[in-house]
Amino acid sequence: MLNGFKDFILRGNVISMAIGLAVGAAFTAVVTGFSNAFIVPLIGLFTRGTGDFGKATFTLDGVEFPYGLFISAAIAFLITAAVLYFLVVVPMAKVQNRFTAKEDEKEADIKAALRDCPFCYTEIPAIASRCAHCTSEVEPDSEARSLAGLPTQPVRR
Repeated sequence: MLNGFKDFILRGNVISMAIGLAVGAAFTAVVTGFSNAFIVPLIGLFTRGTGDFGKATFTLDGVEFPYGLFISAAIAFLITAAVLYFLVVVPMAKVQNRFTAKEDEKEADIKAALRDCPFCYTEIPAIASRCAHCTSEVEPDSEARSLAGLPTQPVRR
């Protein structure tokens, strides 16, 4: 039973996740510190307030509501989300698109190119040299064959 637990803990995914959580917590602390040190005072300058949202409260029926803590946390969240989106998500999407777009684009163009058979008028692929429905020999589309990486004239047997 303990061997299974040890295998689970020493698996690469669990260790990577633990490191990711530790780095994420440190990153959150940095963003919160930046937010409280620079962003909150700047907002205070623009709103003519003290800039310290952490101490902002209102009282209702003798109960004190520290709404400033929520504002500080919301600002830190927005900064964290923006940094992660613009510095991690967008670059990773561009890298993935760079590697997959060419393959997907080429396959989609080849499969999407259809034409009518001149004999039975059913749709056949543009690169076909014979109709699958009536088995008539047809002249393949040279542009579609070059996109598919095939010779412009099919080899006749």
